[in-house]
Amino acid sequence: MAERLKLSLPLIVEGRYDKSTLSGFIDGVVITTGGFGIFNNKDKQRLLRRICSDGVIVLTDSDGGGRQIRSFLSGILPKEKIYNVYIPEIEGKEKRKAKPSKSGKLGVEGMSREVLCRILAPFLKSEPPKKNASITKTDLYLDGLTGGQNSSLLRARLCELCDLPADMSPGALLEVLNMLYSRDEYKTVVGKIKNNC
Repeated sequence: MAERLKLSLPLIVEGRYDKSTLSGFIDGVVITTGGFGIFNNKDKQRLLRRICSDGVIVLTDSDGGGRQIRSFLSGILPKEKIYNVYIPEIEGKEKRKAKPSKSGKLGVEGMSREVLCRILAPFLKSEPPKKNASITKTDLYLDGLTGGQNSSLLRARLCELCDLPADMSPGALLEVLNMLYSRDEYKTVVGKIKNNC
């Protein structure tokens, strides 16, 4: 199995198929805008503002929709914190689609690993990842945030307390918690939730 590449900054893409393509070989935080859904999703906008303290990479399709989303992000995030990267214009259609897009060009999900690695190369970490006590799936389970009768309620309370979107999946929540909090800070927040139950 090929080595996964570690991104130095969070990556914003349009949709879940883009994220799925990148998740096959990228080790890092990848957040979707939900396409145009970002325009009205105040929780997601707030999350993006929180994670861009060191900067964010924006990678959208090279069509009109992708340009609109980039423009919107540049209006809600500090421009100096946005690192725009662009896919090349390549004719074709994605495998999952019956016909090509309106532009007739491939989107992010249709790009090869080689192309995506090349455009993301400036943002790859060259040093080995630090061994720190990160929050794990097991922590979420043991703390009742997954796999239990009241897990969804506890996750919703955690998201509210941490000012995160309430509809985050456990996997997305784990990614963001590891980016925003140390393990000790996470345990403190979980303790507050459990004390209020």
